[in-house]
Amino acid sequence: MRKTVQLLLAASLCGCVAATPQPDAGGQRVDPIPVSPIPISLALEEIITTGIRQRLKNPISARFGTMLAGERRLNGRHEIVVCGSVEDKTPSNGSGGNEPFLAKVYPDAGNTFKLVALGDETLNVGDACRLAGLSIEPKRS
Repeated sequence: MRKTVQLLLAASLCGCVAATPQPDAGGQRVDPIPVSPIPISLALEEIITTGIRQRLKNPISARFGTMLAGERRLNGRHEIVVCGSVEDKTPSNGSGGNEPFLAKVYPDAGNTFKLVALGDETLNVGDACRLAGLSIEPKRS
């Protein structure tokens, strides 16, 4: 039974992130249509972490913080919006800092992963997540 579940999980992930995900080129924003919060399954978590790790300098040492997900239909397309944070260590094992991210997964398109933003360089990720209804509170020291 366990092997069957593992095989199904592996099969569902095949082709999810075949190429390195690229952030949107233009119009870096998330439509302010609220999402319906959903729990993050192990399969969804794997899609998200694999997609994010492909964009990091040191993917093996990445540590993920809180992640929130919600689903919605936008222009007839089913999408899952994910907000969270990841800590990427520098090659010299120094902390690269906790970077917020915003991503989308499209279940109707074979669980295609799309990284919208990583860090706040191109888009204020915190504001975009709040607009979508997925507010991630920053870590307090």
